[in-house]
Amino acid sequence: MSRVRKSAEVVSQLSKNVTVDANGCENAARKVYDAMKANNYSTTTWSSHALNPDPCKQSARSIVDWIATVDLLNFSFWSDVDEKDSGTRGSGRYSVEYNGTHYTGYWSLVAAINRALDRGIAITSPTFWDTDEFNVQFALNEVFYSSTDEHIPLLEERIAVLKEASSVLKSMGYASFAELIPLAQQSATRLVELLSDKFPSFNDTSMYHGHKVYIFKRVQIFVADLWACFRGQGYGQFTDIDEITMFADYRVPQILHSLGCLKYSPQLQTRLLEHHLIPHGDPDEVELRACSIWAVELMLKQILTIDPGATVNAILIDFYLWDTAKQIQSKQGGQWAIPCHRTRSIYY
Repeated sequence: MSRVRKSAEVVSQLSKNVTVDANGCENAARKVYDAMKANNYSTTTWSSHALNPDPCKQSARSIVDWIATVDLLNFSFWSDVDEKDSGTRGSGRYSVEYNGTHYTGYWSLVAAINRALDRGIAITSPTFWDTDEFNVQFALNEVFYSSTDEHIPLLEERIAVLKEASSVLKSMGYASFAELIPLAQQSATRLVELLSDKFPSFNDTSMYHGHKVYIFKRVQIFVADLWACFRGQGYGQFTDIDEITMFADYRVPQILHSLGCLKYSPQLQTRLLEHHLIPHGDPDEVELRACSIWAVELMLKQILTIDPGATVNAILIDFYLWDTAKQIQSKQGGQWAIPCHRTRSIYY
């Protein structure tokens, strides 16, 4: 059992304000699996997103660095001004216009990176991150500029994360993340351990009642994105890809709650409904994230019980839940029964 999975199980057993509802997970598993089958959900779904790169049209090495850039910066997109969490540009939240479309949330990051590349800015090159030219002001004016008055959250921290990553790569004698991947010898677990050990911003852990809890959200997404983008071949070939868990952020717990997989105490519901800022490492925050991982594990177990031959893992379930949550946000204008939790962190 991976450290992330074991941590999730331990927290779910000790949790005070978040409960994993086993029956709710079983019921949700049937609905989710039926929907995934109906929509032919697989690794090919990743490439169907308009902003994601196509391995048939770009070099594999450049795509690896694109994925690394996105996943190094894949954190904290919730807005201070969009109180209803509508996800719309009209709310005034950070938005990026790219090829005539306005993007918010995670996709605003991807759009900003693609826009910068189109303008000849080497934003996905680790050697560029190490230059004096690449600084906060340059990033604000040339890369992450917004079509609204709100800036991308944690900009200074994002630049620091990239510069730190460049420094680590340089110290290892590498200029690209593509050079790191062979060190894992096609093991997803080994790659997660390597990256979380070498790159501090990937080392997503917390302490919970004396237990060290491993979440590893962004580093696991990096491995999962490689697997999905390259469809399990080349840089995406891992013999143990099913060891990767779901990616505990602030959006997937929300849909897991709406599906009946997670139950919240009145105390936690109040914190969420009143939009309290929950610090990283707060017991409630650890419970929300770890219990989400365990809920998806129970869902996966139920799916494999229903259909032992199912080509489904925690990665694909997470991808489906996140995509579905964003669709619901778009249709309902953010009108969820319980808002997502608000934590400003470089880890998610």
